[in-house]
Amino acid sequence: MNRYPTWKYILIAVVILIGLLYTIPNFFGESPAVQVSPAKTSLKADAALLSKVEATLKLANVPFNGIYLDASGVKVRFADPEAQIKAKDKLIASLGKDYTVALNLLSQTPNWLLGIGAKPMYLGLDLRGGVHFLLQVDMKAALDKSAESSVGDFRTALRREKVNYFGIAREGQKVQVRFSDKKDLDAARKVLSKDFPDLTLNDSTDGKEQVLTATIGEAAKKKIQEFALKQNLQTLHNRINELGVAEPIVQQQGLDRIVVQLPGVQDTAKAKEILGRTATLEIRMVDEDKKRHGNA
Repeated sequence: MNRYPTWKYILIAVVILIGLLYTIPNFFGESPAVQVSPAKTSLKADAALLSKVEATLKLANVPFNGIYLDASGVKVRFADPEAQIKAKDKLIASLGKDYTVALNLLSQTPNWLLGIGAKPMYLGLDLRGGVHFLLQVDMKAALDKSAESSVGDFRTALRREKVNYFGIAREGQKVQVRFSDKKDLDAARKVLSKDFPDLTLNDSTDGKEQVLTATIGEAAKKKIQEFALKQNLQTLHNRINELGVAEPIVQQQGLDRIVVQLPGVQDTAKAKEILGRTATLEIRMVDEDKKRHGNA
């Protein structure tokens, strides 16, 4: 009969007990909940909002199991979906459009377990349910915006160097600058080549006018598209914080698409509304070499 030192048995028992302790959160399940968060940056989730939400629910005689405030907003737990939906309707009527009221599911794990890092096992959409979005970044709009910003930048650069011109306009993703003579065109080419090295400049004649056409080079297009994708990823992360989703998935798929998975989210319409809000991207060409020399 094999016998081992006592300390080995004790070690095995301790490991099993710790494993069981950190398994417990998976047995508590989730409860229907409503999350209230500010829809405007000028508003904050604070104790005043907590008091207002609590007062609204008590006035409407909507029972709830718990209410608390965290970084993403006010969260209220309910015993059943019926109370959850009724609470949502009452809160929307009371708070108006200044706040986002979304349905959600919250873990019922006690705070003392959460305090020692014992959290429920992450369950994806296949086991927990939720929302899956596949979003496509409008790269054409990003390039158009870049060309539009170049119009103002060209005006500033040419006026600074006192180069005469009589017209700057955007044609799709190209910017055309018109001159009365070749001398001014050559001077403008010198200025724009220095200030905007990522652009391709071509000159042509339109009747008596000299035309300088600037187009975005392939390297610059790639930078703009990468920046647009990165900025949209950051924007989506910020908006998902409004929903208070635990362990969301936001990742790039391909060159211009973003996958968003929100496990446990019940309010599909509200998630779509928040994620689909239009954002304005300001994209400007930056000469990184000049920027580095200027900071040196």
